[in-house]
Amino acid sequence: MNISVIGSGYVGLVVGACLAETGNDVTCADVSEEKIAGLKRNVLPIHEPGLEELIERNQADGRLTFTSDVPAAIAAADVVFIAVGTPQGEDGSADLQHVLAVADTIGQHMTKELVIVTKSTVPVGTAAKVAAHVAEHSRIPFHMCSNPEFLKEGAAIEDFMKPDRVVIGVESEYARTVMGELYAPFVRTGKPVIFMDIPSAEMTKYAANGMLATRISFMNDIATICEKVGANVDLVRHGLGSDSRIGPSFLFPGPGYGGSCFPKDVKALVKTGRALGVPLYVLEGVEATNERQKHRLGEKLRAALGDSLDGARIAVWGLAFKPQTDDMREAPSLVLIEDALAGGATVCAHDPVAMQEARRILGDRIEYAETNYDALPGADALVVVTDWNEYRHPDFARVKSLLKRPVVIDGRNLYDPEKMESLGIVYHSIGRKPTANVAALTG
Repeated sequence: MNISVIGSGYVGLVVGACLAETGNDVTCADVSEEKIAGLKRNVLPIHEPGLEELIERNQADGRLTFTSDVPAAIAAADVVFIAVGTPQGEDGSADLQHVLAVADTIGQHMTKELVIVTKSTVPVGTAAKVAAHVAEHSRIPFHMCSNPEFLKEGAAIEDFMKPDRVVIGVESEYARTVMGELYAPFVRTGKPVIFMDIPSAEMTKYAANGMLATRISFMNDIATICEKVGANVDLVRHGLGSDSRIGPSFLFPGPGYGGSCFPKDVKALVKTGRALGVPLYVLEGVEATNERQKHRLGEKLRAALGDSLDGARIAVWGLAFKPQTDDMREAPSLVLIEDALAGGATVCAHDPVAMQEARRILGDRIEYAETNYDALPGADALVVVTDWNEYRHPDFARVKSLLKRPVVIDGRNLYDPEKMESLGIVYHSIGRKPTANVAALTG
């Protein structure tokens, strides 16, 4: 099939590369000539494990091409995926201007019967709006689909190539046949392709992200209570997740969720509910908890250092909102850093892949370390924000020797409190008792 993917960001690149990998002829189009020029040289604008190799191989084999000529990409296609951004508006709603601009371009330049697929995360009713915009410019038959993505940053290739399920909203048998054929190579193990009406498909994406965000905020609230009553959230999590009705996924407490999906999608769903006269009180609470949780590391830092950060030097391990990505959108690290700077502290940070992105966002307001250990000398405390593998088993003797004061704030519960106490490290984590070692601070 001739596939065109409009939008060469995170979703568009993963979709284009994976569809090319199964033998389709795929054109990824984007209005940014600079981005396209880089992609032609296999220079990616994002970090995603395995994606660079996939793009390089399929470009070399001629199945994957990149262009800034969006009209030409549309004219040659059998299927067009819309994968442009839907940024959050000031009121929390999804901004559809880019999606609808692509719809206008499709209507103006389509040359044959076409399947049009919204891949971007969009509110219920967007496919109908896209169809109306296309129809304003063309009388050629076309078929609308909604095919929401369920890609986890850091594992997107695996998620696309071996999905738990594929959700496709269709309005015609033609579209159902085409999309079923397109996704057949990815579900040979029997995972379901779930066909449904388009509004239900659009809603499924938001409902999934809302549920996952709810589990995260719920566990963060439970962790806060655990700290108050002396319980251990790790044990609570294990007992809770062992219930087959609940399961263990997304039950890890932490510094709050971030990234491009959960914060934006929860806000958009809350906004949709309000517009329809259906307040989503649960998700409003989820959002409020998450905003509070992002300040928890700063609160723990102040508690460990005596309620004042003025003049303190803070080492930060982890800037991306999660491992295996350089994405810092809505990252908890940004809230921590802003809280520390506002309190009069200086910050030196390290991240395995997000340093360039951090420099773009934060500039020279903080210092940047070449290695995680380089962030430590002279620091009054280390704060672990992102659970990169290289942070899981550090040389604690080296960590303690480099720190000015042996204080570790662990936002991911990576370390054993008893071991940390035995090493003479003042240790605060999420939902567990802090180590009581005042002598380590004053001695």
